[in-house]
Amino acid sequence: MGLARRTTAWVTAGLATLAVAVAAPTAAQADPATPGSYPAASSATRVSGRFFDTCTAPSLTALAAWRGRAPYTGVNIYFGGRNRGCAQPNLTAPWVRSATAAGWSLVPTYFGDQPFCVFGTKPYRYAASGAAARGAADGADAVAQARALGLLAGSALYADVEHYDRAAVGCIGAVRTYVSEWTRTLHRSGYLAGVYVHQDSGLRDLAASYTSTTLARPDAVWMARWDLNATTTNWPTAGNTLWAEWQRAKQYQGDHNETWGGVTLNIDSDIIRGPVATVLRAYRVTSSGTLNVRSGPSSAYPVVGTLAANSTVSVICQARGQVVGTTSVWDRIGTGGFVTDRYVSTPSSTTFSAPLQRCSYPGQITISTPVNTRSGPGTSYAVNGSIQGGGLAYVACQKVGTTVGTTRVWNQLVDNRWVSDYYVSNGSNTSFSASVPRCP
Repeated sequence: MGLARRTTAWVTAGLATLAVAVAAPTAAQADPATPGSYPAASSATRVSGRFFDTCTAPSLTALAAWRGRAPYTGVNIYFGGRNRGCAQPNLTAPWVRSATAAGWSLVPTYFGDQPFCVFGTKPYRYAASGAAARGAADGADAVAQARALGLLAGSALYADVEHYDRAAVGCIGAVRTYVSEWTRTLHRSGYLAGVYVHQDSGLRDLAASYTSTTLARPDAVWMARWDLNATTTNWPTAGNTLWAEWQRAKQYQGDHNETWGGVTLNIDSDIIRGPVATVLRAYRVTSSGTLNVRSGPSSAYPVVGTLAANSTVSVICQARGQVVGTTSVWDRIGTGGFVTDRYVSTPSSTTFSAPLQRCSYPGQITISTPVNTRSGPGTSYAVNGSIQGGGLAYVACQKVGTTVGTTRVWNQLVDNRWVSDYYVSNGSNTSFSASVPRCP
């Protein structure tokens, strides 16, 4: 990525936008949109803003000095990988919780093995014949390392794929295979799969295999192009219809020093409109007596636990559900159950509370052409937008609607649009998905 840990990412502009072939519609579980398997205690988190990356995770004191002064709201963390070049004395589960509580979003990066054809001197490399096994191994290790830090399922984990020699025989295929197996492995554990890539190698080659029927497509791309242009659109080697739905980040400035609040760090500068880490946030139970935990966001769901008055509750995200008192918001907690937000000390007692996000369980659109979104759960409702092929549908809840293909299930998205579940890659394209709550 930056500093002494990657080769230069500076490139020139003016490359032609890559055209992508249109593929025929496929079933919800087929490649390239491999389904994610979300456990109950999970949710995606997406952000739009600037972040910085530096080799060693900064101290909490440094983050406090930068918070509100620097133009950044997020920070990259190198959380694992055999090629990770810096010690991480600060990067612990308590640091993750504290940084998140202080308002920082986290972009987790795994610096695993590199292709045999990578530029630079990184020691751990895989041969073309070992690309699949290494992608799966790195993916499994990344999930374990993420869990140890408290990065929940639904988080996006980004594999660092450094700039490589595309002319080397077998190189492009090896990278595509590694990324595909990285993606499959993360999806099986309920994590979103991202990749950090150079615009002239990894991004170009993954864009060209975007509609492959044999390779799993990553959920998000983070491109290195040091042109000082902080934008997530109009990239020369990946057209705007690729990874178009909150699925992009860009590293737009390389190694440089910045000083904020009297603290100087050597950083790279980035912008993101895409998924990041999901971390538990602590609040207090405000009920006068025991608070029931239910399996869904309504008193109609079974009680699966209880919380004592004035106890601490760890919240993942918020969902719409049954009205209790002044609010229809329910909180999904660290056990995977739900409690009404009426009795939790979140900032609002009437609506959703920042920085908590609405619970979401993204799946990629399974066809290459755009899919219409609608104002309600059926084809008779008005069209109010579309999602590009391969784009992430950030599903908040599911409800029965008109039949499309093999299912009557419709997904309400976090922005309140609706899309047929037939076109969304998740656990099923015939019935409800277990981890996704039913819409009220």
